[in-house]
Amino acid sequence: MLKKPKNVAPIHAEQSVSEAFATILRHNFNHIGQWEQAARSWEDIEGVHQVRVAFRRMRSALSAFRSAVPKDATAAWADDMRWLAGECGPARDLDVFIDEGLEPLQGKLSLPGADEMMAVAGEHRAMAYETVRRMLDSERYARFKTEFPDWLARQGWSTGQLSQKHRKRLAGNVVPYARTLLDTLERRVLSTGSHVDQDAAADMHALRIECKKLRYAAEFFYPLFAGMDEFIGHMKGLQDLLGVMNDVAVMGDLLNTLLAEEKDSALLQYAGGLVGWRTRQYHEIKGSFNERWDEFVQAKHPWWKRSALMDASSRSASGDTP
Repeated sequence: MLKKPKNVAPIHAEQSVSEAFATILRHNFNHIGQWEQAARSWEDIEGVHQVRVAFRRMRSALSAFRSAVPKDATAAWADDMRWLAGECGPARDLDVFIDEGLEPLQGKLSLPGADEMMAVAGEHRAMAYETVRRMLDSERYARFKTEFPDWLARQGWSTGQLSQKHRKRLAGNVVPYARTLLDTLERRVLSTGSHVDQDAAADMHALRIECKKLRYAAEFFYPLFAGMDEFIGHMKGLQDLLGVMNDVAVMGDLLNTLLAEEKDSALLQYAGGLVGWRTRQYHEIKGSFNERWDEFVQAKHPWWKRSALMDASSRSASGDTP
């Protein structure tokens, strides 16, 4: 059964581009506040994950609305979001490494060094969460929490020096804007993936980035078009495969950092076993790339079906009324 994506901003088809932009940013800003306390500890690893993703979504929204909101109007906020999300990155990577890498493999790798690896990872996670807490207590974050919602409330991007083209786009209805943007992002995915070298990590990473941009945009505009859940569902298999590939790359880099000063042969041997295990998983699912790619290519575009535009009554029936 297809599920509505989590954390969907309550935009609607009667909004202008500027109003929809503000709604998406405000929704994700509020989401950070809901998870801020949980992000201070790994007792609930969803906390730092949700904070980091919300910052990333907001950065993606700044990019998605770039043809209506010029870069110089959002550059300072983009820098803040990049730094704030970046401070959460090591903690999130270690959460994934421990909870989805080390713990599930306990007793499955016939190698010494498992307990030592868990201890080293735990020490680094403690330090990474201290970085998160310093960020949450920093003046930069406090200023962001105070000034960013004010900028949203007055739609500060529309008060400066804007070209007539930008003002026209901001005032226009969000539906045609969404259709054009989704088309553009989908073409980028198709262009990147059509002749991708599946054995080239850089190529597959580039495809993953383009898929993520399209996925975020599809979720931004989810309330506008019926059938978006089905389209997003067709992307899931492809993104899952690309996600495993990224996990392998992150694990390799993370182990290089964790073990930079280590000389314990058992610990180093166990690290090699971890990378080998995860790499094997990737190669097992890589064989399904063509099938998953074809599924995405053949997916219907709900944003161009006339019957797909969601009216107020259908949004209310599905629980999407803002």
